[in-house]
Amino acid sequence: MSQSVDSAVSAVRTYIAQHRAAFLDDLAEWLRIPSVSAWPDHAPDVRRSADWLAAELEETGFPVAEVWHTPGAPAVFAEWPSTDPEAPTVLVYGHHDVQPAAREDGWDSEPFEPVVRENRLYARGAADDKGQVFFHTLGVRAHLAATGRTSPAVHLKVLIEGEEECGSPHFRALVERYADRLAADAVIVSDTGMWSADTPTVCTGMRGLAECEIRLYGPDQDIHSGAFGGAVPNPAMAAARLVAALHDEHARVTVPGFYDGVVELTDRERELLAELPFDEEQWLRTARSYATHGEAGYTTLERLWARPTAEVNGIGGGYQGPGSKTIIPSSALVKVSFRLVAGQDPDHIEKAVRAWIAAQVPAGIRCETEFAPATRPCLTPLDHPALQSVVRAMGRAFDRPVRFTRAGGSGPAADLQEVLGAPVLFLGISVPSDGWHAPNEKVGLDRLLKGAEAAAHLWSDLAEHWRHVP
Repeated sequence: MSQSVDSAVSAVRTYIAQHRAAFLDDLAEWLRIPSVSAWPDHAPDVRRSADWLAAELEETGFPVAEVWHTPGAPAVFAEWPSTDPEAPTVLVYGHHDVQPAAREDGWDSEPFEPVVRENRLYARGAADDKGQVFFHTLGVRAHLAATGRTSPAVHLKVLIEGEEECGSPHFRALVERYADRLAADAVIVSDTGMWSADTPTVCTGMRGLAECEIRLYGPDQDIHSGAFGGAVPNPAMAAARLVAALHDEHARVTVPGFYDGVVELTDRERELLAELPFDEEQWLRTARSYATHGEAGYTTLERLWARPTAEVNGIGGGYQGPGSKTIIPSSALVKVSFRLVAGQDPDHIEKAVRAWIAAQVPAGIRCETEFAPATRPCLTPLDHPALQSVVRAMGRAFDRPVRFTRAGGSGPAADLQEVLGAPVLFLGISVPSDGWHAPNEKVGLDRLLKGAEAAAHLWSDLAEHWRHVP
């Protein structure tokens, strides 16, 4: 690093060290608010959490800090313009609601009474996602202190939703309603993590999700298999054949048109994924499974992050109690989810799947297929200037090379990309052992402060390397 970069790194690190105690005290105060969005009884706590964060952002220096109400839980919006009109506009996304938690779930301490043990902060929301949201308040203050600025080097916006842990049912409508105010050149998602504490990584993409429920109907009621079996269609057998036909012998999805538009991995991307210290045997133990399986020609990580999938989430029909009941059931049910990758269109997938199902179902079986609202995939190219800024910022904070991952899951960040037309980038410091959604959720304090460092460096780097002309 150059002398000026070294000086900036030192100044940021010094500021954060000096303000560590006050930052953690404030975070602990926020973590004590049980903002469980899935529990109606906690709706007042979710509102209190939003009010608390808006006040804290205002105290941090944001001249605009507002609570945005939805038909469900409120979100928080804040904005801090730069004095540089050509600076890029960046929107930080996260959420302030948390998963349910109770001491009897297996916690070693009260989940909403934060405690520090062995340099780790234990509390519900410590990692997912209050800790990773809150490090941005310390990060922007460190950025100002290190640069001598009175406003950020970028036009900085923040949107922290309150319903992520219950499926973000009102998030897209909120983004569409406030699209003009949320307009940004890039979105930074701090609801994510790293490969491990020793391997800092930046996520470059997230898969989308389409889900459907297939209901198959045969006789108007359960009927005797001796009197009618072999002479009328059986919906449970139709469901079994449908599931069996979903993949070919190479574990590829057989739905015609399913792979239309898929953005394939480049050779460089495959090389970068192969550099990760992936222990397949350990991964299998974590998965509580005994062998890997998937689309031929791809590694496990490539299958998880860069390939589309079709999974049967549930199948049932007919008698399932003790003993026997020799019937032809009147109905059967299959639940299927499709993880989508960049280039796939959920609307196209729905039409293709419906057509495929119709072709599979035999005469005499009535079929109803219902799709849930889909989530689109997002992917940022490796050479995007904003992504390179995130990589440099993480590298300066962690003092080591930064590698690349993707996310196999799905989330509302894709709505921001689609509505705002901005690339989505991921800046997070949590690791799998932090226990998101589990008892004894925690975050390493040193890593948490590294997140604040990375955020502090990011705003200067974006302003330097990615000029925006209105």
